[in-house]
Amino acid sequence: MSDLREEEGRLAVRLARQSLHSTVTGEQNPLPSLPQVFNEKRGVFVTLTRSGQLRGCIGFPYPVAPLGEAIVNAAHAAAVEDPRFHPVRVEELDSIRVEVTVLTEPVVIEGPAAEREEKVEVGRHGLIVKGRGTSGLLLPQVATEFNWESDEFLNSVCAKAGMAGRCWRDQDVEVSTFEGQIFHE
Repeated sequence: MSDLREEEGRLAVRLARQSLHSTVTGEQNPLPSLPQVFNEKRGVFVTLTRSGQLRGCIGFPYPVAPLGEAIVNAAHAAAVEDPRFHPVRVEELDSIRVEVTVLTEPVVIEGPAAEREEKVEVGRHGLIVKGRGTSGLLLPQVATEFNWESDEFLNSVCAKAGMAGRCWRDQDVEVSTFEGQIFHE
């Protein structure tokens, strides 16, 4: 899978913005004509912020839908289905910043659990943990925003999954990395 070109990234953000607007206002606008890359199945997250604070973030870590469809659905869900926030209101639309992160397919970190920390590259990797009936995900940009080292990043994704902070050291917990191409307004 190749990276999106800059103009495709700008189109991805416009598509997310259009979906956000349609979701909140109820106005339906026809989708623009999309380049072929938007027909490829890709993982994607749409992040909404307001005044620098998270306002919603939903996505699909695995490539289960064509990118264009996944962006529309993730933007809709970030606006009204993120359980951490009330649905976005019309009066907020102008103050919300949209970010789209297009993901590579997650890859399980193989080998002994104790060596996982050295295989995580802060600033490059996002993380997924799975185990004990739960899972958690943090996008690559989260670690750099908080200035975390790889062990802090791993502990935080465990905490997000509702597990003990050092769950990544247990062999029965699966840890995967992925990369993301970030586009924003």
